[in-house]
Amino acid sequence: MGMRVLSLAVLAVLASPAFAADEPVASVLHCGHLVDTAAGKVLGETSIVVDGKRIREVKPGRVEISGATTIELGDATCLPGLIDSHTHLTGETSPTGYTDQFRWNVADYAIRSTVYARRTLEAGFTTVRNLGDNEGESVALRNAIDAGIVPGPRIFTAGIAIGSTGGHADGTDGYRKDLAGDPGAKQGIINGVDDAWKAVRQHYKDGDDLIKIMPSGGVLDESSSVDNAQMTLEEVKAVVAAAHDYGFTVAAHAHGAEGIRRAIVGGVDSIEHGTFMDDADIKLMKEHGTWYVPTIIAGKYVEEKANVPGYYPPQVAAKAKQVGPLIQRTAARAYKAGVKIAFGTDAAVYPHGQNAKEFQYMVEAGMPAMFVLQAATTHAAELLHKTKDLGSVEAGKFADVIAVDGSPLDDITRMQKVTFVMKEGVVYKGTGAAAP
Repeated sequence: MGMRVLSLAVLAVLASPAFAADEPVASVLHCGHLVDTAAGKVLGETSIVVDGKRIREVKPGRVEISGATTIELGDATCLPGLIDSHTHLTGETSPTGYTDQFRWNVADYAIRSTVYARRTLEAGFTTVRNLGDNEGESVALRNAIDAGIVPGPRIFTAGIAIGSTGGHADGTDGYRKDLAGDPGAKQGIINGVDDAWKAVRQHYKDGDDLIKIMPSGGVLDESSSVDNAQMTLEEVKAVVAAAHDYGFTVAAHAHGAEGIRRAIVGGVDSIEHGTFMDDADIKLMKEHGTWYVPTIIAGKYVEEKANVPGYYPPQVAAKAKQVGPLIQRTAARAYKAGVKIAFGTDAAVYPHGQNAKEFQYMVEAGMPAMFVLQAATTHAAELLHKTKDLGSVEAGKFADVIAVDGSPLDDITRMQKVTFVMKEGVVYKGTGAAAP
């Protein structure tokens, strides 16, 4: 037994990048250009001095420091590490997904999640909000990444989502009765104010970082509606009150207009998806300062797969065909109205690692290139309440730096080809021409 555990530990170390003890104390990145997301402009040649996990200073031009490792990025454009505000790193879309759940154990999902985490990091996303898992396995993934056991983005996880019996959060939808049972607050299924408080307290006990609720229907569960309201206003308010007691923010999956309204009035921090958002919802979001995370890529992907026979159950395919054609137009309306927007993709609904396609879809919706880059940096850091550590390349912040060839402001699709990734001073992709 002891030998088996040792072997697994050795394999984990061998599978991870060479870092930790051998990393130099200081290094200097020479960038051809730097996207200053805080100021909303592109700078010329810039040197980023990294000391341990954080940025020591950012200097114009080429700076040499005796004894430091230099990383030559040529004419590449550097940016702060990207933030995806809506992921599910412990699963991934598959035509067998609805049957795999009866064959796989939680360990199967957890092991696969290490692959998805690495793909996400190598795509330039150094931080994510993970908005829902099956049995809290994303907490283990977060902890393993934080401990340096496996490579991946910095994770802020909501654990299991909170919703109502038969709603989008009820993972037993579609099961036969003897298997479905009656999930309760410990499993995130609430029916009333008392259950709401118990569910949030369970998340605190489980070590989660934030709360995710499901006040409206959704696409991928096996119920019939994508947009019906599934939590009362009183339940939403109870979750938010409990969450604030424990220092949590609250993200709300909501497609339908009424579910969106209840979530905003109930005090949530962000609306995820928002497909059927109406003008009254938009007005409320601006009044309450509620963030919007559009996840356009998820809508487009499920619409595409809904046309593949057998990929989804019939009721799921029908809902996907409703949402897909609308979600990008909703994002365009919200942007034009001045709603606060943070970048998020619903990764797992599409294959992990393709997160940056969302930039293209946001630009197609009428958002300027600089705005969408800020949505994935400064805006997302504000939503996380982590602006002191994340969102821009500045002294004192985590040394999360990525690079792309050419200017993403000229061609936003360049964000889909990240050539260099550093997280907390450790290089995970594209070392450049490093020299001691």
